[in-house]
Amino acid sequence: MTQKRPDVPAGFPAALLDGYSRFRNDVMPQARAQYLDLAKAGQKPEVMMIACCDSRAAPETIFSTAPGEMFVARNVANLVPPYKPTGEYHSASAALEFAVQELKVKHIVVLGHGRCGGIKAALDPDIKPLSPGDFIGKWLEMLGPVSEEVGHYAHLTQGERQTMLERISVRRSIENLKTFPCVSILHDKGRLQLHGAWFDIAKGELWIMDPETGDFEPLEEALA
Repeated sequence: MTQKRPDVPAGFPAALLDGYSRFRNDVMPQARAQYLDLAKAGQKPEVMMIACCDSRAAPETIFSTAPGEMFVARNVANLVPPYKPTGEYHSASAALEFAVQELKVKHIVVLGHGRCGGIKAALDPDIKPLSPGDFIGKWLEMLGPVSEEVGHYAHLTQGERQTMLERISVRRSIENLKTFPCVSILHDKGRLQLHGAWFDIAKGELWIMDPETGDFEPLEEALA
């Protein structure tokens, strides 16, 4: 029988408590000076990572980064909306603005991944909203025309269509990044670089987008 942990609110996930215990006992003693420095000096990452919410494609794990090395913004299907300073809620745009204007990052990486649930939903014309608000459906409308076009490629398998849209969405997000004045000005001056990447969950492989052609090539070939 599992004993109840003292002074812990009932129902808090046990796996998280165990993970935190390992952090406090194993990680923190070795990284105490690093965390004190980060607390005093603040964060100064050179890279902003725009990634998917998918729990299987965590950027910090894929790139083995330490705290303070990468500013990460995650959303469904790793999308960047076009510049549109109207409306009320702009989580992705707010994170981008902070990274570029305040943190002054030098690189922005849009990271897509295989078997993305959001991309799969964008390709399914018969999918039903998960709630009356249909927040995911409205968010994925950014891919509307492209997903319809890819969905009509009858000679491709469903998996091939999904991989295609996953990569096209990365290119589309990079195009949308350039609609933000704070990004385009710095990019044109060579002070901010934009990158695309795609992670294959099944194989653990990272594919990098060629900025000139838009093609994706496995990084393993370059590292061999």
